[in-house]
Amino acid sequence: SKSKMEPNREKEHLLALKVMRLTRPTFLHVTPITCDDRDLPGQTFSQIVRSDMASSTGLEEFAMGELLTLPQNFGNIFLGETFSCYVCVHNDSTQVVKDIMVKADLQTSSQRLTLSGGSSPPIPELGPEGSIDEVIHHEVKELGTHILVCAVSYTTQSSEKMYFRKFFKFQVLKPLDVKTKFYNAESDEVYLEAQVQNITAAPMVMEKVSLEPSPSYSVTELNTEEKAGSSVFGTSVYLNPKDIRQYLYCLKPKVEVGTPRGVLKGVTNIGKLDIIWKTNMGEKGRLQTSPLQRMAPGYGDIRLTVEQIPDGVPMEKPFNFKCRVTNCCERTMDLLLLLQNNGTSGLYWCGVSGKQLGKLGPNTNMELNLTLLASVPGLQSISGLRLTDTYLKRTYEHDDIAQIFVYSDQEPS
Repeated sequence: SKSKMEPNREKEHLLALKVMRLTRPTFLHVTPITCDDRDLPGQTFSQIVRSDMASSTGLEEFAMGELLTLPQNFGNIFLGETFSCYVCVHNDSTQVVKDIMVKADLQTSSQRLTLSGGSSPPIPELGPEGSIDEVIHHEVKELGTHILVCAVSYTTQSSEKMYFRKFFKFQVLKPLDVKTKFYNAESDEVYLEAQVQNITAAPMVMEKVSLEPSPSYSVTELNTEEKAGSSVFGTSVYLNPKDIRQYLYCLKPKVEVGTPRGVLKGVTNIGKLDIIWKTNMGEKGRLQTSPLQRMAPGYGDIRLTVEQIPDGVPMEKPFNFKCRVTNCCERTMDLLLLLQNNGTSGLYWCGVSGKQLGKLGPNTNMELNLTLLASVPGLQSISGLRLTDTYLKRTYEHDDIAQIFVYSDQEPS
């Protein structure tokens, strides 16, 4: 289908240039007028609506008909869609013209792109009523004002060289508003929440919203139900105007050879979102965000992470939990483990305090297996772990390491 982009004619030439945007047709809308049978018009309006070829059979009072209509205007172009146009150069004269060159450029706010005719040889001749036809496709990757510049040059029978240009201006609009948030877990995992909002005036079908991770991360999509395998958004694939969907992804740092576990410093590249959608008439669009960057949290010289801990433990029975100590600085440490029991806490350390852990090199880690005893029921916080670097005589305090639920397993009397 074709909708015309008609510029003002600059001057008379032997050749005429027409440029039409190619878009999908739309359903023809009708405006049914109805009234009660007892009103003065009676069945007149109903007969008119039923005889209208645009109305749907059996649904005459429905505003959308069965026929398709060609677009009556240029329409909107959105970022990520493919701009298609038909370029026609027609010889309106009775003369034969020679050496015809047709070139199409697209001027944006930052660059000028050659879409057609950049390196093609000239067409030797074009007779009366002859035409040169070409269809141009271009994926729109910039917002703002775009100018399609079509230039035609040719030579007349009198060897006069002729040249003219025509300009077609259009705006590229933003179809989606994408916002991202990062959440750091206690482990090395990072959770990315992506909010995608349809800011066009029509519904769209979300075909794909995925996260392409950087080489440093692996990703798990959390947008499907584990048991059923169906989308958390249900069966509806439409995103109506102004509606927002929230997508969630879990990223884990890859443990590469020679890469210390859990040590990611400074700004890291997470990856980029890849979004594919279709309009209500099936035109496809695709957007990729720029690389998403995250500032890795600072852990100081030593990072302590919980590797394994039970959800709940019985009162007055020892339990074990496993944690990992990572040296995040650039020097070697000689560590000493101190376990401090707080009289107000409901948890008590079991084992030897003052244990020598040995040397821990830069960006390396070790596991600690520790034992505690709970004396008070309820939700209790594990605190009182101290690590001392004997080289610098510096002590690193770790409180509120994790929380654990303590219950009483005694039978009521």
